Amino acid sequence: MRPDTHDSTKPFRLVKYFSLTAVAVIFVSTLALGVFISQRAKTELLQKSEDYAMLVAANLNHQVMMQFVLPTVFKFGRVQLSNSVQYEHLDRVVRNTIHGFKIDRVDIYDLSEFITYSTDRSLVALSGLGGRDFTLAAEGQSSSRLISRGGFLSFEVEVLAKERILKTYIPMRLERPLFAELGAILGVFEITQDISEDYKAITRLQIIILVSSTVVMGFLFVVLRLIVKRAERIIENRAEERRRLERQLSQAERLATLGQMVAGISHEIRNPLGIIGSTAELLSQKTEETDPRKQLGKIIVEEAARLNAIVTDFLDFARPTEPRLADCRVDEVLERNLAFLQVEMDRRGIRVERDFGGNGTFVQADADLLYRAFLNVLMNAIEALHEGGTIRVTTRGHDGQKGDLEVIIADTGPGISKEVQEKIFEPFFTTRVKGTGLGLSIVRNIVESHGGSIRIESPPGEGDLAGEAGGTAVIILLPRNQP
Repeated sequence: MRPDTHDSTKPFRLVKYFSLTAVAVIFVSTLALGVFISQRAKTELLQKSEDYAMLVAANLNHQVMMQFVLPTVFKFGRVQLSNSVQYEHLDRVVRNTIHGFKIDRVDIYDLSEFITYSTDRSLVALSGLGGRDFTLAAEGQSSSRLISRGGFLSFEVEVLAKERILKTYIPMRLERPLFAELGAILGVFEITQDISEDYKAITRLQIIILVSSTVVMGFLFVVLRLIVKRAERIIENRAEERRRLERQLSQAERLATLGQMVAGISHEIRNPLGIIGSTAELLSQKTEETDPRKQLGKIIVEEAARLNAIVTDFLDFARPTEPRLADCRVDEVLERNLAFLQVEMDRRGIRVERDFGGNGTFVQADADLLYRAFLNVLMNAIEALHEGGTIRVTTRGHDGQKGDLEVIIADTGPGISKEVQEKIFEPFFTTRVKGTGLGLSIVRNIVESHGGSIRIESPPGEGDLAGEAGGTAVIILLPRNQP
């Protein structure tokens, strides 16, 4: 056939060009990938090892102060490690502290860079071994140094490195009982770790990555080369391809139209979801506690409720409801919210404090929308209290008798960082594993649709908003009279 004649000429040059280029790209990409992953793994290993040493040093600092320095000063008047009794006491404290930790050696320097204590007694009284890292630690800045003992170019070629030692220098500070802050620097801890085996594991990982990447990319190269060889056949069938693309375009247009119907369809999803949830709950109630099907029923109920909440969030955010204004009492709306969540709060051991200073003042608002807004805020507060705590709900007049009504919902949870506070009202922003990130965006939409405002304080301000331990306060201002 004539098309075969073209296959034997024109595609050949394309395949040859593709082969040379692909081989170069595969080789460079594989090498770069292996180096990148290896370097990243080394960096993570050093960081983890340094953090490990910091943890050990902090524990050592506390134990040495509490179990050696203070008792020794009380008994002998001063610390003098040349005294064998004191040295043996310190040695027991240090060895008991690092027992179970992967630490090769602990040295303690005084501020003159003399080793006053070491788990290797042959190093005691030596000086000048700390170098620049000791100087930094003596000034209050921890640092680490990696030592490679091996053959030529042992830092660059992992196989030639026989031993990898990480030395971490941490300030030894004075601790005083009943005082949280650390005092003056008394000396320097040198924590020595042998991380040779970890580096060997990284080397093996690097080799595996290089080999596996080469094999996979080589396979992809063969596949792509076969595809290129068939390029002429694809070109010959361009007319059919064009028709196929036209059909795809038509389908895309139908999908675009379908997207406009998602909001309406989402409403319909709730009905079967409700049936699924209620049916699963009924089946779960009729099965015994030891029956595995009871747990499956509970899972179905939970997932149906979660899916319904997601659908509701998207609908609320995409089509915010216009408030149907009428006189309503915010205190009563909050009481409905608290009554609905009471079982969950009791289960978590959460205590509720009410301070309704609004005296039942009426505001012009949509009670149902306010209920949904307050419910979102209260559920966030409940999620923040993992091990119990207190939620305080306050209402009060703001800026005089005719001004806004202020609603404060404060919890005693861990609080929110400044960085998170700046993004917390952004759509789809969430710090949870599960969630759409639309809850507070919907709350803000509801509040602003009433002409109000919302802000977050974490930790809460002084006075009646202050939490027991940190915490977060959500402050909502609602106008009493709508323009």
